[in-house]
Amino acid sequence: MADAKETTDERRLRRLQQMRKTGSVTTASKALDGIWKAGKKPDSIILRRTLLRADGERSRLTKLVLPRGIALRFYLLAAFEAQCRLDTGEPWQNVLPLKGAGSWSTLVAIDGAYDTVLGTYDTTLEQMPAELRGSTQAEDRWRKRKLEALRLQQVKGALRTLEELGQEDALVNMPRGARGQRLYENFSLMEEGGRGDRKIPDFYTVPDPQGSAAQTIALPKDFFLKGWIQLLNPSEVATWLILRMLSQWASKKHHTSGVFLTTRSRMRWFGLRDDAWEDGCQRLLDFGLIRHAEPFDPGDLLEGAGTDPVMKMLFSQPVHVRQPYEPHFWQMVDGGLAKDAAQKLDQELPFGNRSSTLPP
Repeated sequence: MADAKETTDERRLRRLQQMRKTGSVTTASKALDGIWKAGKKPDSIILRRTLLRADGERSRLTKLVLPRGIALRFYLLAAFEAQCRLDTGEPWQNVLPLKGAGSWSTLVAIDGAYDTVLGTYDTTLEQMPAELRGSTQAEDRWRKRKLEALRLQQVKGALRTLEELGQEDALVNMPRGARGQRLYENFSLMEEGGRGDRKIPDFYTVPDPQGSAAQTIALPKDFFLKGWIQLLNPSEVATWLILRMLSQWASKKHHTSGVFLTTRSRMRWFGLRDDAWEDGCQRLLDFGLIRHAEPFDPGDLLEGAGTDPVMKMLFSQPVHVRQPYEPHFWQMVDGGLAKDAAQKLDQELPFGNRSSTLPP
């Protein structure tokens, strides 16, 4: 009997194979590449750190670490689209439709609806009409329409999730129609800190790329253009964002000795639980996006901490208190982002060389 990790790996590889079959990741990456080339061609997408900070037990980030749905991915894609199009400080307004050519739906890669009983993707939202069966072209068009419908459902679901984070934490706002229905295409994007508690919401504006590392995180463009944003799980994206923030804040120590997080600090400041963090780190390591660094004296990281109490707390461990375990020290490997995500996952997943044994 396969263990849980094998089952997860098999499922992941099966989804990857289906997305390759339908061209889902390639299509989404080409759409993002078109936006980047037609726009300002930023080398990095700037994210405000307020998305990561916990308020109570969970941060906005960890509220988006869901087993299903694309809410976290959609928000990052919206930031990418905004920074390819707008100048620093310029307010965001939606210019894309939800579906069709050049829409939000085209920026999202999904595998489709998998029928666990039949063990196939051939059935999606409903049974294929009998008159279409037997015609390869008709079947392909039918499946394409169903996949487009599923992508639209995913986009609408992401918008609902982002709006339902709470009155102050909501990352999007949607007006209502005469009958109270959400007007999805008229959604407004909020800043990473959420809607806020003021009468006028904190609408999204493009951050300053030259801003302080204490306030922002720079995400390399290849994270978006090489398919990583499509294929990493939400917990892996969350882990990568946290490590990225730490590596940029303590850049000198990151390069020489690596960065780390203890359980208490991680839970207090980011709200990301052990299983999500540990699995995320292991996967990022497997995929070549981070590497182990040599351990060193954690007290060294206080050098340059300035007056930021959060960062001091993160990297300060009293020498007289014995920690329950020694945390791993990590370094980012940005060169790994330049590799095609689908190819890399196919190489690293343990069932990649036995793909013929998996469901179609």
